[in-house]
Amino acid sequence: MAVPALGRQERMGHVTPIRTRSGAGEAERDVPTGAAADAPGVPTTPPAAAPSRRPGVRPATVGLPLLGLVIAVTVWWLVTSGLKLVHPASLPPPQDVWAALTAAADVLLPALGITTLMTLLGFVLSAAAGVLIGMALAASRRAERMFAPLLVAINAVPKIALGPLLVVSVGWGEKPILTMVFLLCFFPIVLSTATGLTTTPADLAELARSLNASWWQAFRKVRFPAALPQIFVGLKVAMPLAAIGAVIGEFYSDKPGLGYQILQYNGIGDTATAWAAIVLIAAMSIVLYAALSLVERLALPWVRATTSAR
Repeated sequence: MAVPALGRQERMGHVTPIRTRSGAGEAERDVPTGAAADAPGVPTTPPAAAPSRRPGVRPATVGLPLLGLVIAVTVWWLVTSGLKLVHPASLPPPQDVWAALTAAADVLLPALGITTLMTLLGFVLSAAAGVLIGMALAASRRAERMFAPLLVAINAVPKIALGPLLVVSVGWGEKPILTMVFLLCFFPIVLSTATGLTTTPADLAELARSLNASWWQAFRKVRFPAALPQIFVGLKVAMPLAAIGAVIGEFYSDKPGLGYQILQYNGIGDTATAWAAIVLIAAMSIVLYAALSLVERLALPWVRATTSAR
């Protein structure tokens, strides 16, 4: 084998000829080293990756919901005013509802504040109790078999039928409203919490066992964080139900929330203002759901990084 000979030096750096043998012939090529390697036009290192774009608010995040709203209002107008398929006494056109909303804003906006407060209070109570009950069911299979049928039975009872009974049982004021919100919200939270805590990924559970983690350490570091996505699913299901429960509770309460106003305006035949109150309930539910989704995104940043993006 021929040993490559060291060759010439150039002002910009060293050029080392490398001699290779292939069959009977020999080929020689110059390989730049030193400063010549850094000369323009000579690639030495792979190009750096482009910096990743920071996630922000995409136009579709706001534009698509607004487009959906425009389509819904257009269909509403066509059904009521354009094609006149529905009598205005049953479903007023959107322009009449907007006029009623602006005319009764001094009554409906304070009622919106009351309903929002009742919704949030009932939702917080339901979330706290639902997570604790779900943890208890996940910790003991015997407790799950004892109380799961009872929870299903309570959830199956029509809540509107309990309204008059709640007035007799807990009285007037905030109690029947909060009780109705709790009855509607707690079951999906219990179910999602128990499901999340009993479906910990096997590799994470095996890792905790291999590190000799105690039950509390495994729960705090592995099982509960792994269950948080499922828990938030239950919370997001329960949030609109909380608004429904607050309105049903106000049907049987003396709190002048939006549910109370719907009954009052519907009783005097002012269906446009009653529908304006319904529109405010829908808007409140959308805002609360979006706020909860934002909390989920901030509290669980690893979920979007470890799941497929849509």
